[in-house]
Amino acid sequence: MNKKVGGIILCLFFLNILSWSIVFYFHNSYLEVVFFDVNQGDAIFIETPSKNQILIDGGPSRQRIIEKLNQEMPFWDKTIDLIVLTHTDKDHINGLIQVLKEYEVKNIIWTGIGENQEWNDLIQKQEANVYELRKGSKIVFSNVFFETLYPDKGDNFPESNDSSLVLKMDYLESSFLFTGDITSKKENLINNDIDVLKVAHHGSSYSTSEDFLKVTTPELAIIQVGNNSYGHPSEEVLTRLRNFDIKTLRTDINGDIKIISDGKKLKIISKKI
Repeated sequence: MNKKVGGIILCLFFLNILSWSIVFYFHNSYLEVVFFDVNQGDAIFIETPSKNQILIDGGPSRQRIIEKLNQEMPFWDKTIDLIVLTHTDKDHINGLIQVLKEYEVKNIIWTGIGENQEWNDLIQKQEANVYELRKGSKIVFSNVFFETLYPDKGDNFPESNDSSLVLKMDYLESSFLFTGDITSKKENLINNDIDVLKVAHHGSSYSTSEDFLKVTTPELAIIQVGNNSYGHPSEEVLTRLRNFDIKTLRTDINGDIKIISDGKKLKIISKKI
């Protein structure tokens, strides 16, 4: 091999390394949030720019959440940095139970409210840090910040929906609000301006009040919903969202909804938009 050819090969080698470095850098500068279509239930997968993986709720089906995670994570990756259980209703907890069986989970957060023996047994078996959060608790993954907005210490919960853990996530100038199934009674305790709203309780008429939308001013609303006999999402809520000119997507219509943020702008990806 002459010096000229050798020099070209060496140059191409370094250009290849540089190109991969550029791809890695730009990929690493984005936050990805995927609202999974898990039928009538919630399951939200987050990958931070520093490649931390977070799962908020797991939907009603144990098998479906595993299929969804397999779409977003490499087949060899069986570790999740954090799972969040908003509350113990079946359409939020069932999938997480299966995740605990099949994945190594480093951290678990929930309110500690509600009974599910299988959940309790599994989180004790996992070699994970388990935290019971209340208003004001914060979690940081590099430049992605989570703040617990609800519940507060000493709150009473006559119904399980209003025991839901509510988290606000900020990445630079982008903000997301994850509401679980709280009703408008508890939404009225939240007054944070946001960009993306996970509509509470699958679009139930008992949530997403006009006053709440006035205060939070979301640009985008995501409704996680499937076939159901409850009338979700209610026409009342859909009308409110239209009246506030909030772009609204639904997992029963749009399928999995991925939002990519560079910290300023949001890009929406869905096969059915």
